[in-house]
Amino acid sequence: MLDLAAGSGRHVRLLRDRGFAVCAVDRDTTALLSFAGSRCEVRRIDLEIDDHSALGDDYDGIIVTNYLHRPLLPAIARALAPGGVLIYETFAHGNERFGRPRNPDFLLRPGELLEAFTTLTVVAFEQGQVSAPRPAVVQRLAGVLGPMGPLPEAVNSASTA
Repeated sequence: MLDLAAGSGRHVRLLRDRGFAVCAVDRDTTALLSFAGSRCEVRRIDLEIDDHSALGDDYDGIIVTNYLHRPLLPAIARALAPGGVLIYETFAHGNERFGRPRNPDFLLRPGELLEAFTTLTVVAFEQGQVSAPRPAVVQRLAGVLGPMGPLPEAVNSASTA
């Protein structure tokens, strides 16, 4: 699993504690170093300056929250392994009413995550205002690289009931 722009490591902790091997990437790894070990690799990469190929590839999952650097979006899609899952959530236009970020360079346009990840099978997408953990306008996308298999029988039969 890749935690991109991992910050303080809240997702690193969650993933590692659930048994995943995690690669935590951020330009400031100070808060992440305590996670480093056999189940967690910490990489110092400035995602806005360094070569995007430094991310690596073949990840079963990538999580990105509260971070947007548009030139990085294609590299994120390329870093997924077939069947890999992307979970992405960040701020969108309209958030400037509630505080930071206000700069349009850091706010997604309507539907922008859908446009950026057309190679994924979208499992879920949301955009709009949220109230928790604080008022904000966000976009959220969960997608899988490649086609998804058939639904489990229990889900399939429930949808026809």
